[in-house]
Amino acid sequence: MRVIYAGTPEFAVPALAAIIAAGFEVVLVLTQPDRPAGRGMKLRASPVKELALRHNLQVFQPETLKPQEVQEVIAAAQADVMVVAAYGLIIPTTVLNMPKLGCYNIHASLLPRWRGAAPIHRALQTGDQTTGVTIMEVVPALDAGAMIAKAEVPITARDTTQTLHDQLANHGARLMVEALVQLVANGKLPAEEQDESLVNYAHKIQKSEAPIDWAKSANEVSRQIRAFNPFPVATANFRGEVCKIWFAVEQAGAGAQGEIIGFEHGIQVACGHDLICIETIQLPGGKQLSAQDFVRGHAVKLGEKFT
Repeated sequence: MRVIYAGTPEFAVPALAAIIAAGFEVVLVLTQPDRPAGRGMKLRASPVKELALRHNLQVFQPETLKPQEVQEVIAAAQADVMVVAAYGLIIPTTVLNMPKLGCYNIHASLLPRWRGAAPIHRALQTGDQTTGVTIMEVVPALDAGAMIAKAEVPITARDTTQTLHDQLANHGARLMVEALVQLVANGKLPAEEQDESLVNYAHKIQKSEAPIDWAKSANEVSRQIRAFNPFPVATANFRGEVCKIWFAVEQAGAGAQGEIIGFEHGIQVACGHDLICIETIQLPGGKQLSAQDFVRGHAVKLGEKFT
């Protein structure tokens, strides 16, 4: 089976690695152009490109898939199937129709629960008890294709977007290879249409969402902190500086909103209802610190406030 793989970030790496390991012929890898990154803002290849080059695969990095000359390159690959995972570019209908056996996407949500750009973040932030990954047909409408396979993952009180991201990427890789094996055997995949009445849209995360509102409940604040780890990272003001709060869990208790009321297992801060216990924190220009190191290094006292 001749496979075109379209993906860009770390989420898309396990599936490409699994497809290669399973022995499928990856005839073309589509990934976004190299972007400036790091302090020096030097051009950096995407994680998918780095993996593809290690395996001597053909890489194609157009800014858009709309031009005819770009589509001619894709058509020339004569693919049987296209696999998409967090590619980040719109795929025109003309391109979707090129692979003989269809185009399939790995989506980090138990569809139709969360369509859109940030399904892991929004599932955590909203308080979902479970999340998962879905293999689906790619159609012109956003994340609206029929569903092929799913894997469900429980969300624990210590999960972050990063921990769920890694689990879902690995589940997606496994499901995608299983689907390709089935496609080779049968020439088609069973599919279930999505229930449109159950759809929610997972809007892209904005940095403006990072500041913590201490009037909210500890449950809401903890979910925000964990959902925004590793990006954009929840923030709070402490002694006039904007701190990044990397990890916190909720606890029972009470106090004035934002007030530090204890140091048991971390920095205990009162919210509108109950407390959060901060375990990892970072000051501007500094590194991530455990709460204990932060308290010792900055002589933090009871009664001080985060705002």
